[in-house]
Amino acid sequence: MKSMPPLKALHYFDAAMRHGSFTEAAHELFVTPGAVGQQIRNLEQWLGVSLFTRQVRQVQPTAEGLQYWGRIQPALNHIAEASHTLKNNKSNSARISMPPTFAANWFARRIPLFVAAHPAVDLHLSSSTELVDFTTGLVDLAVRYFDGGGSGLDIQLLYRDEARAYCSPAYLRKIDPKDPGSIASVTLIHTTMHPHWAVWLERHAGLAPDAIEAIAGMHFDQSLLSIDAAKRHQGVVLTSPLLVQAEVEDGLLVEPFALGLALDKGFYLVHPRMAQQRPAVQALKQWLIEQASLTGAH
Repeated sequence: MKSMPPLKALHYFDAAMRHGSFTEAAHELFVTPGAVGQQIRNLEQWLGVSLFTRQVRQVQPTAEGLQYWGRIQPALNHIAEASHTLKNNKSNSARISMPPTFAANWFARRIPLFVAAHPAVDLHLSSSTELVDFTTGLVDLAVRYFDGGGSGLDIQLLYRDEARAYCSPAYLRKIDPKDPGSIASVTLIHTTMHPHWAVWLERHAGLAPDAIEAIAGMHFDQSLLSIDAAKRHQGVVLTSPLLVQAEVEDGLLVEPFALGLALDKGFYLVHPRMAQQRPAVQALKQWLIEQASLTGAH
């Protein structure tokens, strides 16, 4: 059997190559830059080649270093993925990713219910709108907002979405609830997730595009911020009823018009097809489906 290079040195070399810096690699590994440099020198001595050229406060990979890293990096990834998969398959954890507003306004207030029903499950939550790479083994389930098509994943619709208008009770005094066109005199709160004001106003208020364009507005890239602005009497927000359930129940937001806009998107629970799920993950999935059936229409 051929002798192996120092595995610890390979780990340090990989970190230095990914960051292009011994200092940044040291931050990731929780060691000093000198320790990174020493491990890479050990690897260079074993290989008999220089992997980096050293200059004042700067290192650059050599051609040999780049070529070597290109060949070993996939293997290092496979080792990490296989190790995480084996470790996680034996755990009682369930890891889920979901959009920030869904996590804060729907899931967080229901976590005590899940914990009471499944006290032994170690729940891990990450909030993000980014696509999930299930191959890393770091996420078991994800809630994503999309049209449900072309994902290549196992998908379960939790909520079919619609867009409705909301404002604070104090802001309602600026609006005539009998006339959707009265909204032209207030401030519209636009969100990236629900950019449908133009369609809503054309359909329900009969406003022309130039009239819609003239309405004052503010724009947010996160629904959490737009909902908070509406709660603070800043304007009228167009968003999902699902995301403001708590605010409506607490009287912080009201719906000035009983007029919705059906959308072709919704909140879906997704995971890899044919994936063998641990009992903890199965429990979380089934609980989410049950909660959705109790608290919304789909």
